[in-house]
Amino acid sequence: MTENEQLWARVAAGAATTRPWGWPSLPDPVDAATVARAEAALGFRLPPLLADLYLRIGDGGFGPEYGLLPLLDSSPAGEPAAVAQYLANRASGREDPDWPWPEGVLPISHWGCAMYACVDCRSPQATVLLFEPNAGDPDHAWFVDAPSLTAWLHAWLDGTGWYDTMNDDLDPTPWSEFRIRTAATGVTTP
Repeated sequence: MTENEQLWARVAAGAATTRPWGWPSLPDPVDAATVARAEAALGFRLPPLLADLYLRIGDGGFGPEYGLLPLLDSSPAGEPAAVAQYLANRASGREDPDWPWPEGVLPISHWGCAMYACVDCRSPQATVLLFEPNAGDPDHAWFVDAPSLTAWLHAWLDGTGWYDTMNDDLDPTPWSEFRIRTAATGVTTP
């Protein structure tokens, strides 16, 4: 069994045996047409691993804490779908340029308190970012949660994510590309 096959088997087992808050059951996977509609609405392609999660495992409802957001339709827990949340965040960033939302950074999981795990769909490894705006400063709201979506999934499955450890000394790594990525899309702050 290859590493990818092992990861899929572990994710499928984790998705089948854990139910995040608000999800009564694991939703069916989406079809290729749904992924195509999502990518058309977003204006960019999903990283292959992320698309495969939706195509092979389920339309959200698995993963750490509140689980993955559904791709296009709202969840039973009332969370907006990933595509709708991304589009709303981009629109909000245009209305409030002090809080720009980077192009290609797709929210995939809500942590509560306005915090999101997001996949940088423009990075080759699908870096997972943590958006934590509660300090009130957009320049200090973005952190690298995991260097890749693969590593993020392993942290969930292994119980080693920051959300699973009781480490008060945890100092998350800031995402250094935030200003570069928001300036590149024409959104800047004073």
